Amino acid sequence: MRGAVVERPKRKVWTYKDYLRLEDDKRYEVINGRLEEMPAPTVLHQRVLNSLNVLMYLFSKENGLGEVLTSPVDVILSETVVVQPDIVFVSEKRKDIVKERIFGSPDLAVEIVSPSSYYRDRYEKFKLYEEFGIKEYWIVLPGEKVIEVWCLKDGKYVLHSIAADKGEVKSCVLKGLKVKVEEVLK
Repeated sequence: MRGAVVERPKRKVWTYKDYLRLEDDKRYEVINGRLEEMPAPTVLHQRVLNSLNVLMYLFSKENGLGEVLTSPVDVILSETVVVQPDIVFVSEKRKDIVKERIFGSPDLAVEIVSPSSYYRDRYEKFKLYEEFGIKEYWIVLPGEKVIEVWCLKDGKYVLHSIAADKGEVKSCVLKGLKVKVEEVLK
């Protein structure tokens, strides 16, 4: 049949409701309507996660600042954006967004980057977190022994603090929190 238009199947746009209907035990995120499977983290990833979580959790608790949670916890930013940052902090004054999942933007998100998540964490999530107004975004690069702290200023992320191999980074949201890179990225 000459000249016939072949209609290609439309790419599925995943929503939060579709995500909830998944029936397997794998970990996923929905990035701009695209379902992304997340492989299990490595032991190094988990060690870094544990170290950072303890520091942030104790600092927040001691100062009555809010709640620190670790992945896997769903953060629903929109109907087509559901993420699972490695660590999230929600301030005491915004605790109403924390239910059985987090419905809205946390104050702070941490991503511990692995080779398989580099592009997603460094570029896609950076842009999403900025767009959805997450005040502070930590990018942790265990292989390079680098921690970057990005803070939202006038709707755009600005590099607030960075340390490589040695030195410390400072939080703009958890005022007074300082993290020594060599203690977290051994």
